[in-house]
Order: sequence, then structure tokens, then C-alpha cells
Amino acid sequence: MDISVIVPLYNEAESIPELHAWIKRVMDERGFEYEIIFVNDGSTDDSWAVIEALSKENKEVHGIKFRRNYGKSPALYCGFERAEGDVVITMDADLQDSPDEIPELYRMIVEDGYDLVSGYKMNRKQGDPLSKTIPTKLFNATARKVSGIKNLHDFNCGLKSYRKEVVKNIEVYGEMHRYIPYLAKNAGFAKIGEKPVHHQARKFGTSKFMGWNRFVNGYLDLLSLWFLNSFGLKPMHIFGFIGTLMFFFGFLAVVAVGATKLWYLQSGTAHPLVTDSPYFYIALTMMILGTQLFVAGFLGELISRNGSERNNYQVEKTL
Repeated sequence: MDISVIVPLYNEAESIPELHAWIKRVMDERGFEYEIIFVNDGSTDDSWAVIEALSKENKEVHGIKFRRNYGKSPALYCGFERAEGDVVITMDADLQDSPDEIPELYRMIVEDGYDLVSGYKMNRKQGDPLSKTIPTKLFNATARKVSGIKNLHDFNCGLKSYRKEVVKNIEVYGEMHRYIPYLAKNAGFAKIGEKPVHHQARKFGTSKFMGWNRFVNGYLDLLSLWFLNSFGLKPMHIFGFIGTLMFFFGFLAVVAVGATKLWYLQSGTAHPLVTDSPYFYIALTMMILGTQLFVAGFLGELISRNGSERNNYQVEKTL
């Protein structure tokens, strides 16, 4: 199979038929062998009924239905597991991503040798509010700096193409879909490109991803990803180092307080109680925190060696 198109969606019943017809026209014109995987992320409208109807009439249409809303990353994770195409294309279901971009995205993977190609929405047709555009620009600038992927301007663009090996070797969970290029790079797929793509105006409904919460959550996820990439398999390196450092300085402070007390005793001069000194409590606190961080490092090492069930999602139906 040439291409797997994965479409995560939430309450997009009006857009699905038109999106399918558009993808089908592009694929048939180019003679691609393909499949379309619609991942219904707990929609409360008729999205699943529309997908079922399309699947009965078109052998290339498949569906995954979640029992509840999990988010875009879990939808992509399950779509990636199901995909069989040599090239995997992801796009949103709101008709803002143009299927006409698929042939070139496919060519860049197959002929140019990219592992991943991310879309860059240069000509946004819909006037996004400042609450969306400003956080997006700051987010992308920070993501470029932290990830080291300098050539990407729009990490969060839903329109991307991947070599099959990429999606089978990365784990997308939580809200990490924003950082798939970073995940791919950490997995050893370093040839990452970008393609300017056409951005359509939304025809139906409203955006599900607006507001400053995207900005805050995006930075928290980026921090988590950086930490996991740097210390995820070796938590003792960070917790043990900081804990040892704090314990060492705390111990030195205790020694200094004790030495001062002994000096006063030897000289026969009046001396305050050790417990009257604030440095005694600071030193004691540092030693306790250092010990706790050191233990946290050991626990982290134990946890990192055990499998996680964070991608155990409740799938109600598949087509």
C-alpha cells in the first residue's frame, strides 16, 4: 500500500463526506493504493454514523471509535498502529488541510528521502485571534530552540507525512502530537523537512483548539519531553546529582556549625545554642531534601524499567 491517511476528528460530521471525496479524487487521479483511517475521538454528533456509511460504500475507508474523548495524540497513536501504507499522511478533518498537498508530501518522502515532512501554513485564510497567534509564534520559537530542529516554522501543523518506520517507532501520548518532529528526531529519524501548504478557511463549526491554555500546556509538554529525552532512562543522573550536591553542602554546613560550637567551648567564651542558629536548620533541611532526591532517583530508576499502560485506550468499534 502506498499511502495511509489518518484523520483524527471530534464532532466533524459535516466535513467528513467532503473530505473523503476530496481525498479520493486526489488519490484516484494519481493511481495511489491507499487507505483512509478516520479516528473518532468520542464525538457527540453523527460523526461515527457518517464514517460507518462511508466504510460500507468504500473499501479504502476504515474507522476507529473511542468510547470517550481522549485527545488528538491518542487518536494519532491508534491510527499509527493501524496504518499499513509505506507513507503515512496525517491531516485534520475540518477541511482546513488540503488533500491536494498529498502527492508532493508523498514525493518528498519517497524521492527526496525525508523521514518526516511537516506542513507550514503560510497563508492562513481565517483571521485567528491574538490569543492563538501570539502563543503559537512563541511556542514554535521555543520548540525550535529546545529541539534543535531549526528548519520548522510550524511544529503543530496537522498536515504531515511520515515514512512508515517513523510512526511505528515513536510513541505519541498525552498531548505530544505537537512534538512529533522532536519525537522522531529522538528516535533517530533526523531527516526532517518542511513544505509550505495551502490553508483553507473553516467551512463548518468552530475550532476545538483555541486559547492560552494551548500555550501553557505546550510549554509544560515541551519541558516534559526535554526531561524525558535527557533523563528518562537515567533519572538517577539528575535526581542523584542534585540530591548528592544538596546533602554534601548541608553536611558541610552542619560541620561548620558544630566546629563553631566547639571553638566557643574550647575558648571558654559565652556561646549560643546550636539550635538558635538559623544555619543549623538550613543545613538540616538541605540534608533531608538531598536524601529524598537521592531516593527519588532510585525510585525513578525502578519505574523506568517497567512497562507503562498509558496508551491503553478504550476502543469501542473498528471498521
